[in-house]
Amino acid sequence: MVNILVLNGSPRAPRSNSKRYAELFCKDCTAQTQYCNLSPSNHVEICEKLSDFSDVLLVFPLYADALPVSLLNFLKVLEQHPPKQKLVVSVLINCGFIEHQQNDIAVRMIELFCKQNGYRFGSVLKIGSGEAILDTPFAGLAARKIKRLATSIVNAKYQTLHITMPLTKGMFIRASTTYWVNYGKKNGVTREQMQTMQIESASR
Repeated sequence: MVNILVLNGSPRAPRSNSKRYAELFCKDCTAQTQYCNLSPSNHVEICEKLSDFSDVLLVFPLYADALPVSLLNFLKVLEQHPPKQKLVVSVLINCGFIEHQQNDIAVRMIELFCKQNGYRFGSVLKIGSGEAILDTPFAGLAARKIKRLATSIVNAKYQTLHITMPLTKGMFIRASTTYWVNYGKKNGVTREQMQTMQIESASR
C-alpha cells in the first residue's frame, strides 16, 4: 500500500511557497498522505516516522543552485538513522527563475543521495517561476502538474515533469521587477536601495 510522507524542506516551511505546493499535492493525491515541516529539532523524529511510510516526497525551494541547508542537514541525519525499509524518494522543487532547468543540479543531488543510500528515486516535478506562479492566472497549470506528480507516485510509474509560466524572459523580468519594487514600497524600501548593498549592510 502506498502511503506518502510529504516533507517540507524549506527554511521557512510554515509560511513558504513549498507549503502551498505540498497542500495541493495532498489535496489531489489518492493515497494516504501526511504533511510535516522540517525543523532543526525534529530530524531524528522524522527519520523514525519514515518507517511507517512507503514513499517520501521532498518539497523544497532551490537555494544557490542547490539544496537548502535545512534539507541538507536532515539528509545527513537520515544517513545515520535510516528507516526500516527502503523508501521511494520523490521531489517537488521550485525556483524563482523562469527556467525550470535551474533546478536540475539540486535534483541530481537528491538522486545521488538515493543511489548512495539504497533508496529508489521516484518522480520529479521541477517548477520554474515558483515564487509567483500560484498567484497568477497560470496557477492551474502548476496544479495540474502536481496532480500528475501524485498520480505517477501512487501508480509507481515514475516520471520527470516540469512547469513554468508561459512568458518570454523579457516579460518575466518586467513583471518580476514590478513585483519587487511594489513589495519594497510596502516595506519602506526604495528601488534605489534594493539596487545597492545598503540593505545588507544595515542588517548586520
